[in-house]
Amino acid sequence: MQTQPTVEHKPVIFSGIQPSGMLTLGNYIGALRNFKLLEDDYDCVYCVVDLHTLTVRQEAAQLRRRCLEIAAIYMAVGLDPDKSLIFCQSHVSAHAELSWILSKYTYLGELQRMTQYKDKCAKHADNINAGLLTYPVLMAADILLYQTHLVPIGADQKQHLEITRDIAQRFNALYGDVFTIPDAYIGKVGSRVMSLQEPARKMSKSDPEETYVGILDKPEDIRRKLKRAVTDSDGDIRFDPENKPGVSNLLSILSVLTGDSMDKLVNELSGKGYGELKTRTAECVIEALAPIQAEYARIMADKATLQAILDRNAERASVRANRTLDKVKHKVGLAPHGKA
Repeated sequence: MQTQPTVEHKPVIFSGIQPSGMLTLGNYIGALRNFKLLEDDYDCVYCVVDLHTLTVRQEAAQLRRRCLEIAAIYMAVGLDPDKSLIFCQSHVSAHAELSWILSKYTYLGELQRMTQYKDKCAKHADNINAGLLTYPVLMAADILLYQTHLVPIGADQKQHLEITRDIAQRFNALYGDVFTIPDAYIGKVGSRVMSLQEPARKMSKSDPEETYVGILDKPEDIRRKLKRAVTDSDGDIRFDPENKPGVSNLLSILSVLTGDSMDKLVNELSGKGYGELKTRTAECVIEALAPIQAEYARIMADKATLQAILDRNAERASVRANRTLDKVKHKVGLAPHGKA
């Protein structure tokens, strides 16, 4: 039976972002810009999931820096670290401990069927490690530790939420109502930002740099990337994702960031050519990202304060996570430690 939030408690939302690359305009439009709107109505847990990045070899100093950068971006878009729990996954040991326990309630066949496992094995054929296979178990632990009710996901993450639910339901069937069964969070409908070079694919920070706009990109880089964005050869500006994916992607970005309707934008740009569309989109993106970049620079200029926030939030997260972990340990029969 699924545990429902009580009157006294807000429903918990959990979201994790890997520090494996710089966040993109797609991350901002699809998720980050809406996170601030959730703070008053939800108990928000935002985790920099650095343990997940280790499935691919990382340069140590770069990974440490990116963990701080992702946390700073969370705050730069307006999140209050006293309202939203922002912390690094590796600072809360309960994530790894619960992952190990849950791996005993996860079937090998389930993990081998995961699309992301197959994709990553194809991309990293020289490093097919066990972590690539067990990645979904750690993700399940991330979510279940905080008795999460809702998880914001895209279409490519549905499998991960499904296996998380399966693991939780399997454990609950054996031991009682231990875990909240999480559901997908479907927020305000927004634009899905596509790759600038392959507009049939979602914009991704793991793709080549010219295919995406980074949240911290300089204005000249944003203009260059959008000037080179793939469109088509007929010169007609209209919203038609199936037949004109590149043009439609630029129009979607404009519409979301300006708040203007698609019809209004198409009428204003009719007959002006793709050059004008790209220029207008670039300037709109630059304007939208400028305050975020300024706040990010301010936060990163005082790394001691940022680190103190992460340390404090890791302690808060540990208290919450260990409540769940202790319950799990008791249920499976692990010996108590440090308790009378």
